Amino acid sequence: MSDEEFSNISPYTDEEAVAALKRLSHHPMLPFISKYLFPKERVNLLAKALRKVESIDDFQQTVMSKVVSAVVDSTSAGFTYDGIENIKGDRKFLAISNHRDIILDPALTQWTFFNEGLPMTQICVGSNLLSSRTFEDLLRSNRMIKVIRGISARELYLCSQHLSRYIRHTITSGTASVWIAQREGRTKNGLDVSEQGILKMFDLSGTGDFKNNFQELNMIPMSISYEYEPCDARKARELLIKRETGSYTKKPNEDMHSILTGIRQWKGGIHLSIGKPITELEIIRASWYEKNDRYQAIRRTIDRRIIAGYKLWKTNYMGYDLMTGTDRFAEMYTPEDLENFKAYTEHKLGKLERRLDRDALRVIFWHIYGNPVLAKIESV
Repeated sequence: MSDEEFSNISPYTDEEAVAALKRLSHHPMLPFISKYLFPKERVNLLAKALRKVESIDDFQQTVMSKVVSAVVDSTSAGFTYDGIENIKGDRKFLAISNHRDIILDPALTQWTFFNEGLPMTQICVGSNLLSSRTFEDLLRSNRMIKVIRGISARELYLCSQHLSRYIRHTITSGTASVWIAQREGRTKNGLDVSEQGILKMFDLSGTGDFKNNFQELNMIPMSISYEYEPCDARKARELLIKRETGSYTKKPNEDMHSILTGIRQWKGGIHLSIGKPITELEIIRASWYEKNDRYQAIRRTIDRRIIAGYKLWKTNYMGYDLMTGTDRFAEMYTPEDLENFKAYTEHKLGKLERRLDRDALRVIFWHIYGNPVLAKIESV
């Protein structure tokens, strides 16, 4: 396979990234971003750093690692992780992660690998986030693979084949590991479920049987858990509007607002759990089923791993008790914690349009936090 075959979706080369980052260094918003991230430094800090970059590795090591560190320091109570021992040797893998925040989920995963001295992965990102030259330059310089969206069913099938071939080739050739979310778009309701279509997409490029096609991808489920869900109020708003009208249409630049909100919002504690790889036996057992049931069996295995990796916070237990009207997990928090969480709920919902049903929003909001607890209970 030639590099030209995948040039429309692959990350930038080192040469392309260096040129792109020089363009970004002149962006008029960069001084403001630099001042927000590094308030004690000069406003030209990022611009100077971008102009000095010599490769993608250099960019991620000298710029992006510091950017993610600054976000963690200023908007969280700390970041932890476990399961790093599940990434073994030099074998490349397909990381399949739950998806709660557009940018932070993959960024924190890469930061973990960086801190552990492991090679960072390539990252699958929807083409809706690459609508401007600025974002395309930034994301493709960060090893982003373009996942083309907003196309016809026929075009989608062909693009899925193309993406599948690229992912498989990248992993099996030993070029790089790949990160992908378990579903298109973020989980809005706190219930992480892998999409069957993504699993079928993986299989499109296989040249062997079902078992071999999945085994050679070396799939590793990952779970990220936030004490305070990024964009929680915006997610509740979207779910309510979709429930009331049957659909939800994003406004122009809404993804950009979600990215900025996710970065700036206080997140409390954050935890990443790296699960054990999907085993040969688990794939063999899935292969015993017929047609789509095989993919559902793989999906259930991945989802169980992701749910098992959740770190549940006080906010999750309070959300569960509030959404169920019980005190089942009252020992996990204090009465003061509960009153503070109720006040937090009202504060966040108070920023939304008054025309929206507050009682319905409140219930949806609590489900966002409580549903991970429900998923743990039901997976036992």
